[in-house]
Amino acid sequence: MRRRSGTLLGLMGLLALPLTAMTAAHAGNGARGPAVPFGSRLKPYAAGVLTPSGSRAALDRKVIERYEDWKAAFVRQNCGNGWYQVISPDADHPYVAEAQGYGMVITATMAGADPDARKVFDGLVRWVAAHPSSINPDLLAAEQDDECTSVNGGDSATDGDLDVAYGLLLADAQWGSDGTHDYKGLALKHIAAVKKDELDPRTLLLTLGDWVGRDGPYSSLSRTSDWMIDHFRAFRTATGDTTWDSVRHAHQTQLSRLQSTYAAGTGLLPDFVVDTATEPKPAPGRVLEHARDGSFWWNACRTPWRIGADAVTSGDPRSLAAARKLNRWIVSETGGDPDRIATGYELDGTPISSGSHAAFFAPFAVAAMTDPDGQAWLDALWKKMLDTPVDPSGYFSASIQLQAMITVSGNHWVP
Repeated sequence: MRRRSGTLLGLMGLLALPLTAMTAAHAGNGARGPAVPFGSRLKPYAAGVLTPSGSRAALDRKVIERYEDWKAAFVRQNCGNGWYQVISPDADHPYVAEAQGYGMVITATMAGADPDARKVFDGLVRWVAAHPSSINPDLLAAEQDDECTSVNGGDSATDGDLDVAYGLLLADAQWGSDGTHDYKGLALKHIAAVKKDELDPRTLLLTLGDWVGRDGPYSSLSRTSDWMIDHFRAFRTATGDTTWDSVRHAHQTQLSRLQSTYAAGTGLLPDFVVDTATEPKPAPGRVLEHARDGSFWWNACRTPWRIGADAVTSGDPRSLAAARKLNRWIVSETGGDPDRIATGYELDGTPISSGSHAAFFAPFAVAAMTDPDGQAWLDALWKKMLDTPVDPSGYFSASIQLQAMITVSGNHWVP
């Protein structure tokens, strides 16, 4: 095992301290410490939710170790200007909105374990401010090149914007909004922009970005991995806008409908849903990215995590039912062996490709938390994640796995 820097590992001992001591330890120099320090679990999960076997401190240490590796591999300060960025070597461009959103959510959550969390977060905020969408400047441009310049029209991507807004709400809850950046004010602007230009007012389902428009060829297309139910809850709380209740209900209704109509035996969701304004159904082949746009592929692989994150934090019966359906099927499909989770499936459960990618097996660990009889399966998935190190060439899988580990260890919370 390689030697780690002392900053984060030296803080691991704080996880054993009482909460008041832990908070005070990170509130030096007169600065406000994080209100929900990593490891504090101030916002407990719903009753009956599982976490892996072992002490909380041991689970937290493993997450911190993985966070440190992720941060070393992907967090950068390129192009000056006080910016931080999360690089995406396996994406179409060096910097994508999805990666910055992941970075904001992760660093705000890790506050209290990483003494530089706020500094990194603020650098990401500066990056977002410097790269506005060319269509709605309150959203983030989706792609940047090696020179940190927005490319491909400079318009937005919904998944990145949802996490940016959510990360800003986490930051406001952690540090307040009376410092260098008004996190809450920025979040509210971002949420309003998502509602205006990334939400179909006819269906209240998310579109792909502000470039779609109301009547264009992609206006009735939605990506299931963008259906982040816990984010909609946070947006409702932050804004007081009941529209976000309706948005949540609309997405949960379609989750249930898609599972029962097109994946009754598996619960799997497709990467993309078409005809959202009439009768939503899985994409019939390539509609945007790949011939498998209608399969459980490199977008939908995240849905067990996204659905499960709401299930474990809210206890919502619909989210629990959707997560448990996925979990029951994957346990049966693999015989309880995480090594048998394939890289992609048709909606009927037919494997697409062999191999073992964290982007596919890690999300199932979050769904596994919802099975009160599934401790052995959850422990096996946790071990699988621990045995899968960060690959510096693959930010996508590494970022998904880290966030799954944060949730599975009991450290995900909704502002």
